[in-house]
Amino acid sequence: MLLLPPSEGKTPAPEGAAPLDLNALVHPELTARREQVLAHLARVSARPDATAVLGVSDGLADEVARNTALREAPSGRAAQVYTGVLYAAAGLATLPDAAARRAQASVLTFSGLWGVVAPGDRIPAYRLSMGVTLPDVGRLAAFWKPALAEVLDARAAGDVVVDCRSATYVAAWKPRTTGAGAAEWVEVRVLRETDGRRTVVSHNAKHTRGVLTGHLLRREPEARTSEDVLKAAQELVGSVVLTEIGSGKDQTLIEANLLDGKPRGPRTLELVLA
Repeated sequence: MLLLPPSEGKTPAPEGAAPLDLNALVHPELTARREQVLAHLARVSARPDATAVLGVSDGLADEVARNTALREAPSGRAAQVYTGVLYAAAGLATLPDAAARRAQASVLTFSGLWGVVAPGDRIPAYRLSMGVTLPDVGRLAAFWKPALAEVLDARAAGDVVVDCRSATYVAAWKPRTTGAGAAEWVEVRVLRETDGRRTVVSHNAKHTRGVLTGHLLRREPEARTSEDVLKAAQELVGSVVLTEIGSGKDQTLIEANLLDGKPRGPRTLELVLA
């Protein structure tokens, strides 16, 4: 399983595309909760203070206004609607057939509105973060947590879960790592080495996680364990992961390590750039 955050910006589907079909989304057991969030989001987004409630700038008012008519809005594949840095680096929208089938089976994007969606699920562009406290629903991570545990604990059992999410989305579901039905949970952390000193990267971390995601989806054989994930990451060592805008400086992956974590927490895959 590959767990991704949504991109902040979203690309609307072309006019004339089919509207949303909630029953066609992955894990239809979540449909009732999706209906609930969708209805309350539409009401909140019509309020004068909608941008403040949803925690976005007034410059995004037009995107928030779209939330009032999501049921009728054109829908596109999630892999095309989510168009942020991570998704571009992974190339989710342009995967070859075999990798696209693997992505549909293994990739889940976490969402404050949908809970989770798969790359091929058709959704409209929307604006709602998992970190929002939605009136009459509550804090979205807490709202989704029991429902996601019910469907994802069983799905993850015995598998390796590669986690590229931010803390906001991790709060909605954490894989079980002990007891019956445990999963191997691997979080991905990106570091930069400068003059022998390593620091955590934030600006280019999404891009680097996207490169790893794309590699895991395209490579053969498929990763089945945390050690397989480490091996896949080590295959990228020596390659230029990105070129910084402005400075034009290449960032090369120089090291990949798998660190043990706390007993109930994830192991950490460290990707070191220089």
